[in-house]
Amino acid sequence: MIVSTKGRYALRVMVYFVLHGGEDFIPLKEIAESEGISQKYLESIMTTLSKAGFVDAATGKGGGYRLNRKPEEYTVGSILKLTEGGLNIVSCTTQGPAACSRATCCRTLPMWEKLDKMVDDFFESTTLADLMK
Repeated sequence: MIVSTKGRYALRVMVYFVLHGGEDFIPLKEIAESEGISQKYLESIMTTLSKAGFVDAATGKGGGYRLNRKPEEYTVGSILKLTEGGLNIVSCTTQGPAACSRATCCRTLPMWEKLDKMVDDFFESTTLADLMK
């Protein structure tokens, strides 16, 4: 599994909010400059986070973004799953149309599923608050 820049940047931004946030909204430009992320690319990430209810957004003077929950309530897993579309190590462990046609006879599938579970458990047990320690 390779976490894309979108996933890594989303995680960096969420950590930024923990470190610099509070009740006030932080302008997108400020976050982009501080984190060295293109404002246009950051805008697409923030749209994803906002639509999923991970952050609050406000437009106009004094607008920007802020967390709407406590850092303990955000898992790294939830952020990465949102931005990456999942955390599967190999494509054959995905569900739905992309599921492996050999699943019923594959000797390696249980190993991949076990690894997926380990990765998921790790990221779901790590919160933004944990990253501050």
